[in-house]
Amino acid sequence: MRRKVLIVDDHPLYREGLGQFINRQTDLVVCGESSDGVSTLEIIRKKKPHLVTIDFSLNGSHGLNFLKSIKTEAPTVSVLVISRHDELLYAERALRVGAQGYIMKNQTSEKIMSAIRRVLQGQIYLSEAMTDRLLSQQVRGATNGGSSVDFLSNRELEVFQSIGQGQSTQKIAEKLHLSIKTVETYRAHIKTKLNLPDNTTLIKHAVEWTDSAEGM
Repeated sequence: MRRKVLIVDDHPLYREGLGQFINRQTDLVVCGESSDGVSTLEIIRKKKPHLVTIDFSLNGSHGLNFLKSIKTEAPTVSVLVISRHDELLYAERALRVGAQGYIMKNQTSEKIMSAIRRVLQGQIYLSEAMTDRLLSQQVRGATNGGSSVDFLSNRELEVFQSIGQGQSTQKIAEKLHLSIKTVETYRAHIKTKLNLPDNTTLIKHAVEWTDSAEGM
């Protein structure tokens, strides 16, 4: 039996390319594609995929909280994150909220297929570098050697990244389905946690971090 894969990504050409490669496999088949959170959950209900591949940049959704939504809707479905966002910044968070694997988009198609199959076998997939990092954290203690951004909550990180992308407080509120007051509270928490004195410094720091995280 061919295992069913749902591809979730906001780039049509990427979905098409990955889908064609998956459909050439004898043990895998694409059961659907989506670019946003709402249609993804609908497809999961109808098609019941064995695995969902998602990127963290989606129309109307943000990866970490959307991943939670997928696991709430279908707790047994496997999730593999295939993203351009640096795994050193997001992979551990993704695993904590339910993903079974994380791989960067710049990897070869063969490596992505290997990650898909590993996750479908019930195993965790991470790069060697990320695996070594997590093992080192276990040896040293999880809180040692981390960057200050590591101490932001998932929602705070989403707001921080959105600030770095040049989005206004109102735009962030609309995207994350929050009130403006709530977003302002998150901004205040971020400044406190990162020891940033004012909004200008916050924006500068967020832009620099987001450029680095997105590999720009």
